[in-house]
Amino acid sequence: MNFSALPLLDQAVLVLSAMALFSAFALLAQSRLLSAIHVFAWQGALVAAVAALTGAASGDVNLYISAAITFVLKVLLIPWMLHRLVRRLALERQADPLPYPALTLLAGAAIVVFADWVAAPVAQFEHSATRNVIAISLAIVLLGMLTMVVRRQALAQVLGFMAIENGLFLAAVASTHGMPLVVELGVAFDVLVAMVLFGVFFLQIKDSIDTLDIDRLSQLASSVEQDEDTEPPR
Repeated sequence: MNFSALPLLDQAVLVLSAMALFSAFALLAQSRLLSAIHVFAWQGALVAAVAALTGAASGDVNLYISAAITFVLKVLLIPWMLHRLVRRLALERQADPLPYPALTLLAGAAIVVFADWVAAPVAQFEHSATRNVIAISLAIVLLGMLTMVVRRQALAQVLGFMAIENGLFLAAVASTHGMPLVVELGVAFDVLVAMVLFGVFFLQIKDSIDTLDIDRLSQLASSVEQDEDTEPPR
């Protein structure tokens, strides 16, 4: 694909999508929770900009509404809620370093190559930028999953989950030029409700166990199961 031969709006969509992919790598590599929240907010802004530019290219007014919903939800509301949650949990200085940074980032690069290979059959689409944006979207989804796997802090895993939703939204915008507005409103409501529930659960867990480290929670669950197995019958 000749990048310079694409229309200006398509070039802008590809550049912003590539920046969103870079933000997925930054989210994967970021060890500080507050910095990771900022990276997620920037990713949401890039996804909203892609939706707005796609709306300008296709003339679909619903995409402008979707872009506005995405901006309000993922750039303003959810990062604000996460900031408050981090402060209430006293995790401002909490670090969650990658166990094997080089291997993890190498796995992320392999995911990008795999996503490009999977999206190769989409080359017959009429819209020339569609295949590349779908490949980027799939890579963002898989990188979000990798973030959820390698991170030990529950809040960092929530950010990976939100990044997966960003990738799915980007794929929907690229492949169908936007989901129906009712579907987009339903997805936005589901994401907001999930964020509220995550916050409530995390506060309860922190008050009860005083940690959100997944490894320590797993060890605690294992010890509880062992105690139950060794407890003599009454």
